[in-house]
Amino acid sequence: MLQLCGVCKSFRKRQVLQGVSCEIGEGVYGLLGPNGAGKTTLMRCVVGLYGLQGGQILFDGKGVAKDSGLADRIGYLPQKFGLFKELKVYNMLEYFATLKNIPREGQRAAIEKSLEVVNLTERAGDRVGALSGGMIRRLGIAQAVLGEPDVILFDEPTAGLDPEERMRFKNIVSSIKGGRTILISTHIVEDVEAVCDHILVMDGGEIIASGTDAEVREKARGKVFLLPEAVQLPADSFVEKRLEGEEGTLLRILAPTPAKEGRPAEPTVEDGYMALIKKI
Repeated sequence: MLQLCGVCKSFRKRQVLQGVSCEIGEGVYGLLGPNGAGKTTLMRCVVGLYGLQGGQILFDGKGVAKDSGLADRIGYLPQKFGLFKELKVYNMLEYFATLKNIPREGQRAAIEKSLEVVNLTERAGDRVGALSGGMIRRLGIAQAVLGEPDVILFDEPTAGLDPEERMRFKNIVSSIKGGRTILISTHIVEDVEAVCDHILVMDGGEIIASGTDAEVREKARGKVFLLPEAVQLPADSFVEKRLEGEEGTLLRILAPTPAKEGRPAEPTVEDGYMALIKKI
């Protein structure tokens, strides 16, 4: 169990995290929020890269900052992941295994298992610099899951990936999620909807909502409408999509009040997320 209790973090005069509190148990959690919401800062606080100005972070009841041994039980894929391009893939993971204090005699088995998880076994002897962008990201995932940590944090893991690599990531998460806590920070709602059991919505340095995907959908109940493109939009509405069909061109909109010439639509997770962020 990961517990965030009133977590505050500032950089000079700018307060990035404003008393974040939540509990993250076993399962896959999606941390959704726009750019600048504080997601990356929060993750860096959890793994101990940043100190706190207030609050505390507990893992199984122990303060993360005060127990250095807990770091070996947390895997982390940062948004910007650097590697030594001249090293071979296997040697790169040997380096991470040493950093994680994995015993020398157990490193080979741990490395082989992590390579198998991300389907890079056949590239173990290749130099890191020869890998494609998608493979580099998979190698980053491999180091995060190396040693089978209890908690794994992924920060924007699918940013810049093509559809095939994004699907591969979802499959990897599904294959490793049993018995551990996985937190995925992203602004891509589709990825969260596909693999996450729980959703945390973050904005302005705070967790503004949490729940299952069904509960997030309900935040937009009665606020989603389809109406003809030529119709004047209701006040304070937001166009989400433009749809072509038998009825002609329709706009899918979020609005705080019903659209006179539109009809209600069933909300999605994305609708619920946008309703929360736009405060509709």
